[in-house]
Amino acid sequence: MEAPVTQTLDISERSTLVPAQTFRDGMSRVGAAVHIITTGGLAGRAGFTATAVSSVSDEPPTVLVCLNRNGRSAAVLAENGVFCINTLAVEHQALADVFAGRGGIGGEERFLHGAWEERVTGAPVLSEALVAFDCRVVDLRPVATHQILIGQVEAVHLGPARPALIYANRAYHGL
Repeated sequence: MEAPVTQTLDISERSTLVPAQTFRDGMSRVGAAVHIITTGGLAGRAGFTATAVSSVSDEPPTVLVCLNRNGRSAAVLAENGVFCINTLAVEHQALADVFAGRGGIGGEERFLHGAWEERVTGAPVLSEALVAFDCRVVDLRPVATHQILIGQVEAVHLGPARPALIYANRAYHGL
């Protein structure tokens, strides 16, 4: 069997027909669950708020996250090689803002907000998350200003079922 061909998608050289602001305005109308992506290890702890999260496969359990590759979290996450997707409940709006960088709180200080623990990989798990996917990095792919982070799920923490925090039309909503 032939090995799969992988190719880095570099779209930075292409001209675009859609202005960036029009694209952002369009994407703002696509509702998505809100997550805090965390990492922990020798490079330290870091985390950020994300909506660009998806399952890839259930055999093996695999997920993806898109993150800005110029942010501090991207370098720490790549060095640690582990991450956790913490899916937020509607009551976690303030925590989502903290990890989105609102209010000027950064780095390790973000973890003073919320109750955090560690599971299999050592990445911080939000104790009150709706669900937390504890993952090991299996691939990082640069695409334009971002990286597509692909992780194999090592453990799943199921929290109590309650309304999820959703981001749409540039505002939080409960679902």
